[in-house]
Amino acid sequence: MRSLNVLAAGLLIVGATSAAAQAPTKGFRAEFLGTIGQVEDKVVQLAGAMTEAKWDWKPAGARSTCEVLVHMAVDKYLFGGPLGLKKPAALGGAKGDECPANKAQVLADLKVAFAALNDAVKAMPETAADEEVTIFGMKTTKRGVLLMTAEHAGEHLGQLIAYARVNGVKPPWSR
Repeated sequence: MRSLNVLAAGLLIVGATSAAAQAPTKGFRAEFLGTIGQVEDKVVQLAGAMTEAKWDWKPAGARSTCEVLVHMAVDKYLFGGPLGLKKPAALGGAKGDECPANKAQVLADLKVAFAALNDAVKAMPETAADEEVTIFGMKTTKRGVLLMTAEHAGEHLGQLIAYARVNGVKPPWSR
């Protein structure tokens, strides 16, 4: 039931914004969407290449592979808050990085989260990039939030690459 609720919420967000907004072809939003799209592609490829049996692996004191992926999905909504995104209640559980029952659900949640963020960016006018917002107690602009989002996603991609290589998995795009 949880997976259906998260998927339904994501599809509502995606459906509501997809019809109204086309992807920009130039400007900051287009550049952001290109960058975050590359990160998403690599994260999804890497997650697909790792066996579910390795998803519980983690270095001492850090999140597991699965927890990092769930954290990445949750973060799309947290960073997307100033753009109007709301995190589905069930996603991530009480701690924000709790793993659902299976790999397929994690991948579905991750893809829906990236799509929701992308659609929010598409719906945002280019001129809104300079609007001031507050996130995590800091004042910045919507552009600043998107830069933080891309940096944070890249940080976790690097973390997942290290996790994969320690577990004998070569990133699919580097073969």
